[in-house]
Amino acid sequence: MNNLSGKWALVTGASAGLGEQFALQLAEMGASLVLVARRKERLDKLAQSLREQYKVEVVVLAQDLSKHGAPANLFAATEGSGKPITVLINNAGLGVHKTFLDQTSHQLQEQIHVNILALTELTHLFGGAMSQRKEGYILNVASVAAFMPIPGYATYAATKAYVLSLSDAVAHELAEQGVHVSCLCPGATATEFMDVAGHQLQDWQKKFLMASDECVRVGLDGLFAGSRTTVAGWMNKMVTQSLRLLPRRAVVASSAKIMA
Repeated sequence: MNNLSGKWALVTGASAGLGEQFALQLAEMGASLVLVARRKERLDKLAQSLREQYKVEVVVLAQDLSKHGAPANLFAATEGSGKPITVLINNAGLGVHKTFLDQTSHQLQEQIHVNILALTELTHLFGGAMSQRKEGYILNVASVAAFMPIPGYATYAATKAYVLSLSDAVAHELAEQGVHVSCLCPGATATEFMDVAGHQLQDWQKKFLMASDECVRVGLDGLFAGSRTTVAGWMNKMVTQSLRLLPRRAVVASSAKIMA
């Protein structure tokens, strides 16, 4: 689907990184946009830029998806206000780079709330509306971490494994109802994620960062082509395939070294 003129797309985590790129590329396709994130100032700046450059309608909804009720608020502000969402990009997510016991209870709960609970409720709410219209696209952003436990990112990796599993199952359930569900699994990408997570990359690791615009392009291509799972980048594809051949303990040990 290269022409989204007249359609509404909602992007969570839209204030930076992959979310900002999703907004740009969807606007380029002609979509009207609902931008969601906590940082309203950034959203307002992006919205104005999109309006000027692509002449599309853009709505800013500042919401903290770690808070109870945020998904329902977004649904009411869109589907309940004459803005039926055709494309849902569940991009918002967060991670913390610390050992499991060194993380606070709040950090653990926040990752689970944003990465799992909010994504699940948004998929459920908007997926239901899309199924009634027999039209819709949902892209859930996971990670290559979905394929392996990662010491130092134990909770984050576990939440992304959930996202991948949920997406596969819901894609099967909604396929006959005209709703396409896809899961994008990026590897390390040139965004602010690592900085926010408290992870200082080494120079050799930085060389393998994928450009955010390329990652998003791959994800959207997969979504509109009907792919249920898209791993971004040839190296990441090789890694995820090879993991199936290794003993589980070896996978954990390797991921611990790579992500140290």
